[in-house]
Amino acid sequence: MSFFGKLFGKKEKESLDEGLQKTKEGFFAKITKAIAGKSTVDEAVLDDLEEALVSADVGIDTTIKIIERIEKRVKADKYVNTSDLNEILKQEIEAVLVDADNSAYKNFDIPAGIKPYIVLVVGVNGVGKTTTIGKLAYNYKKAGHQVLLGAADTFRAAAVDQLTIWSERVGVPIVKQAMGSDPSAVAFDTVQSALAKGSEVVIIDTAGRLHNKAYLMDELSKIKRVIKKILPDAPHEVMLVLDGSTGQNALEQAKQFTAATDVNSLTITKLDGTAKGGVVLAIANQFKIPVKFIGVGEKINDLLVFDKHEFVDSLFKANV
Repeated sequence: MSFFGKLFGKKEKESLDEGLQKTKEGFFAKITKAIAGKSTVDEAVLDDLEEALVSADVGIDTTIKIIERIEKRVKADKYVNTSDLNEILKQEIEAVLVDADNSAYKNFDIPAGIKPYIVLVVGVNGVGKTTTIGKLAYNYKKAGHQVLLGAADTFRAAAVDQLTIWSERVGVPIVKQAMGSDPSAVAFDTVQSALAKGSEVVIIDTAGRLHNKAYLMDELSKIKRVIKKILPDAPHEVMLVLDGSTGQNALEQAKQFTAATDVNSLTITKLDGTAKGGVVLAIANQFKIPVKFIGVGEKINDLLVFDKHEFVDSLFKANV
């Protein structure tokens, strides 16, 4: 059962279907070819299914897990027709995705009793991090929340300017300092300002590329420490933004950032422009971190709360 409620209506479902079209064209076509006209699920069929999953960037480990589970079910239950195998495959793909009750966020709600709700956003440059922050701010504001942005990516040229443009576009305030300023000082000022203004949601941008991994880890740790000085239970969410179009490179980025900080949610962007949407499965399965949002277009409302059932359903739809 989907738990999108009002947020995930017909319009959002159409956006999801369209956003996964490129992945679906390759993935679904190969699956169809693998099982078309087959009366039994033999080793050749499973090999073809494995190839289809790997080519969609599901990843070797996740693919093997799915195939092994299908093999056990086929042997036990003797499924023989295409529709049965399709349903099994859908179920097993859905099973590798982390269970997360995103219903709490179906209308961009925030957890009860937490104010301000602090979100620290991490990810390498170019993944759509700033755009994601802008879309998050738009959706949280649309849901009726007072939103504040913090421009703590002070190392990258134009990062502060880009976030400022988003703050003006969405109509939410921003805390910023000059390029090269101490990121943790910006984060500290942002949280203090949020408390003074009565902000409900605070979204803080962070540097995506520093001198080396150790420095990145130190900088993120420092930001978290200064935030905790003001709010001991914050940040409440550390969101890693990954570019779905980079396929297996997104997996490597996830390894680096999960080692550097306590990531507890994922947003995967640019799924509309790639045939590598299967990387969502690989990331969720390997890191056991829930996917909270996915980006399926460039429009301001093309950030969808992730529902694994609806995601897999769209993946298997023959036509949009």
